[in-house]
Amino acid sequence: MKISIGADHGGYRLKEVLVPIIQSLGHEVQDVGCSCDQSVDYPDYALPVCEAVVKGEADRGILICGTGIGMSIAANKVQGIRCALVQDTFSAKATRDHNDTNVLALGERVLGFGIAEEIVRIWLETPFSNGERHVGRINKVMNIEKQVSNRV
Repeated sequence: MKISIGADHGGYRLKEVLVPIIQSLGHEVQDVGCSCDQSVDYPDYALPVCEAVVKGEADRGILICGTGIGMSIAANKVQGIRCALVQDTFSAKATRDHNDTNVLALGERVLGFGIAEEIVRIWLETPFSNGERHVGRINKVMNIEKQVSNRV
């Protein structure tokens, strides 16, 4: 898979740790930045990652900031993105298995690097179950997105 990854200054160090791990799992990485720990704005990195996913230029995306909260909020503003903020391995598996998430948000300041690596590995390796009940629920969520965008 091709994975687009982006981080602000609060997630820069974790991004630098995760990129080679993702590559070692056999995935191609598109790193959209940032490339230092100087203060930057997380939406500037969330958008290019999410655009790559919705345009099919990347199969999935990973976003990292201090808590993961800002990145997940920004990501979920992009039509077609299903981003989950994950802080444990159970949620990493469930969000792929049940929700078919296409973007993962992580918080460097709330996760140890070891658990973050495990979350990413599980999230990348877990397929969507494609069960009827899950597909129906995802379709309902996507319909909400369409309804809201048509009202604006």
